[in-house]
Amino acid sequence: MTDLYSIPLTAPDGTETTLDEHRGKVLLLVNTASKCGFTPQYQGLEDLYRDYKERGFTVLGFPCNQFGQQEPGSDSDIQEFCTLNYGVSFPVYAKLDVNGEEAHPLFRHLKSEAPGILGTEAIKWNFTKFLVNREGKVEKRYAPKDKPEALAADIEKLL
Repeated sequence: MTDLYSIPLTAPDGTETTLDEHRGKVLLLVNTASKCGFTPQYQGLEDLYRDYKERGFTVLGFPCNQFGQQEPGSDSDIQEFCTLNYGVSFPVYAKLDVNGEEAHPLFRHLKSEAPGILGTEAIKWNFTKFLVNREGKVEKRYAPKDKPEALAADIEKLL
């Protein structure tokens, strides 16, 4: 079984990292995009982060350009966009793929633990969300249309 916290990731500045610094927290991992109809969800995600971070919760953003080329910018462009437009203060990692042969190991892991409708593992669009408990197990997968504020009760249960 893969340990969620040891999967290698790339920070937006290009340095290698993992999720180990988030061990023991409730996590919401989201594949994001800056030019998507769901992009305003960044505000709701930031609101959740600010509401619950003191209780051991964090949101983690993973930009992806696989859906309609809706995340065309560089990692630094993405960081600037998130900060200037939505005041994002939660971690946003380097751009990655969530589907296909080049799917990042993190998203392969998340999808295998929480398949979508009818057992499909493929992510259908940007802003698919995965709620992870303090032990690193995926508790629930949410569709892109599920607004961040609708996840509050599920987050509360895990805190």
